[in-house]
Amino acid sequence: MSAVTKLTIETPEQTALEFPLAGIGSRFLALAADTAIQIAVALLLVLLAGSIVPIERLLGSASQWMLALLTIGAFLIYEAYFAFFEAIWNGQTPGKRLARLRVIRDDGRPIGVYDSIARNLLRIVDQLPGIYAVGIIAMLFSSQNKRLGDFVAGTVVVHEKALEGVRPFSESRAESPVAAPLPTFDASRISLAEFQLIEVFLQRRETLESGVRRGMAAQITDRIAQKLGVAPVPWPSCEGFLETVYEQARAKGLRH
Repeated sequence: MSAVTKLTIETPEQTALEFPLAGIGSRFLALAADTAIQIAVALLLVLLAGSIVPIERLLGSASQWMLALLTIGAFLIYEAYFAFFEAIWNGQTPGKRLARLRVIRDDGRPIGVYDSIARNLLRIVDQLPGIYAVGIIAMLFSSQNKRLGDFVAGTVVVHEKALEGVRPFSESRAESPVAAPLPTFDASRISLAEFQLIEVFLQRRETLESGVRRGMAAQITDRIAQKLGVAPVPWPSCEGFLETVYEQARAKGLRH
């Protein structure tokens, strides 16, 4: 099965969200960095333990409880490392951050703690027989480069491309001497699906290419402006418009 290069999500408002998918090469680059960090942490813990208890004594008197502690420690370093960082860093580990990758859900939304745990529990299967052969085979047969853990958790790994010359609207607007404050809108008129559409775009806009970001912002802005009964909002004001509507909707208690 041939792999696609982008994840395209059609929202209920018929607006397409696009995310560039990460391939095997970039994912293994991130994995190599994470593995190096794990090895460094493991060596540090061994040296720390050796400074407290002589290594020959530790090995000579290794009891079942000591072996159990070592097993738990190895599990935490190997498995919990990925789940922990992906949960607190919004889908990134140190290696993924270095490689500019991020794990997201199939619908484009950020992953949660459950998603992170689910995808990483299957890592022990994906890495069999020690070189991630199972994971590689799964990715080769997946149109979205998914390993088994991604299938179970409903996640994908995407690139976070650097944007040149495009900054969040709030930054550029603050520097403009002619920018006028945006008015208060009746944000209660937008639906939950429209609120979620704005939220997904605002959360993921830094990962989008410049042209895609501008196009998506314009499409979403046109739909929301029409729903609120206000005049069309031109670029670059459309991102500020979406930020304002989103914050006002949250203030009125609209949540996903």
